[in-house]
Amino acid sequence: MRFVRPEIQRYFVASNLSGRPFNREERSVVYQRAQNERDTHPFGTEHDISESGYVYAQHSLQPQEIAAEDHRFRIGGKDCRQPYSASRLNISAMSYGALSRNAIRALNLGAKQAKMFHNTGEGGLTDHHLSGGGDIVWQIGTGYFGCRTPDGQFDPDVFAEKARNDVVKMIEIKLSQGAKPSHGGLLPKEKITEEISHIRGIPMGKDCLSPVTHQAFSTPKGLLEFVVKLRELSGGKPVGFKLAIGSRVEFMAIVKAMLNTGIVPDFITVDGAEGGTGAAPLEFTNRLGTPSDEALAFVHSCLVGTNLRGRLRLLVSGKVCSAFTIAKKVALGADGVNAARSFMFSLGCIQALRCNENNCPTGVTSNVPARYRAIDIKRKAEHVANFHRNTLYAFKELAGAMGVKQYSDLSPSMIYYRISSGESVTYADLFHMIAPGALLGNEIPEAYAKDWQQASGDTF
Repeated sequence: MRFVRPEIQRYFVASNLSGRPFNREERSVVYQRAQNERDTHPFGTEHDISESGYVYAQHSLQPQEIAAEDHRFRIGGKDCRQPYSASRLNISAMSYGALSRNAIRALNLGAKQAKMFHNTGEGGLTDHHLSGGGDIVWQIGTGYFGCRTPDGQFDPDVFAEKARNDVVKMIEIKLSQGAKPSHGGLLPKEKITEEISHIRGIPMGKDCLSPVTHQAFSTPKGLLEFVVKLRELSGGKPVGFKLAIGSRVEFMAIVKAMLNTGIVPDFITVDGAEGGTGAAPLEFTNRLGTPSDEALAFVHSCLVGTNLRGRLRLLVSGKVCSAFTIAKKVALGADGVNAARSFMFSLGCIQALRCNENNCPTGVTSNVPARYRAIDIKRKAEHVANFHRNTLYAFKELAGAMGVKQYSDLSPSMIYYRISSGESVTYADLFHMIAPGALLGNEIPEAYAKDWQQASGDTF
């Protein structure tokens, strides 16, 4: 019965709002927008808007029109020779192996049609990622898959050759991810084919466990020097890093290293603890890491408080599925958002929760040919592009209804969190947003003072 119960619960018992990780309402709006179906909702909200934890935005009696060009933003600091114009919504990191070849191909073709980027995940840059001509962000994880020596070290020559491919627009160093921070990637042996074994340089018949930490650096200063190295090897393309926030002291150490060295990455991607598309130990998934809103607000404030925020771009991932999710994260300081599971839904994922096995019923996460052949690459790519376009249109309408003329005018004071019936606080109050330069003076804000004092740019 334990094998049948999840399906009965998910498809016959669960209400529109009770499912997890994504409820039926969240999944449905992705399906509707992916297939260009009606995405309106009848008869009022099903949410209890007086319940503690309810989040909502303020609206204006003078709605505004957001300019179409505001859907893109430039990534690339003063040391970047090939800046990139990014969409506000992009495909988050998902590796070939975790996803099937047809899923990767459909995502990349959809990225091309939508003019957004497609993050490779740590599994390496493969022919499947290059098949559709979509813009690529090549993620370099602790395993250095696709640019590693036989003994698992970073290979600068192999990296440089691939990174200079015209479709590779940016490089992202993965420090940690929301689903399993401080664990390293995990690809179960059941999903490793001969092709994946060859691409990653790993044996068949064994789980692929990425190292917990990088071998190319071990300190905040070393990380920033690695950023410089990858920027040069790639021909001057934007380079940043991705992390899930755990110890606040450790991220502040990176910020202090930026101040001490003058080296600033072109972007930072903040991953939330609610994120995750593949396999992870249950305790890591449920109990480690900081939720994306809280993590994003902290990172943004640290950069604002050191006057570094204007020198780099901030991306965020973690259960992004609707225009309100995007608006909320942009209000907290993000320039753009990345989504993973939402784009899986656009491919036809039904949240069967079998991603860590090899028997996904829709073929999205299965490497069995009989399963992934069910994915019509051309048709599913259109669904990927549709979801992107329709969601950004909804974001444009929502931001305009909040009374702003450009997305950068969204602020945490416009988002409210209900703490009890009849009482709400703004995100600005909830997350202790701080003033520009506040960490550089003698009077450090109390919420940051202890961690800032302990942080050192010389060690994590």
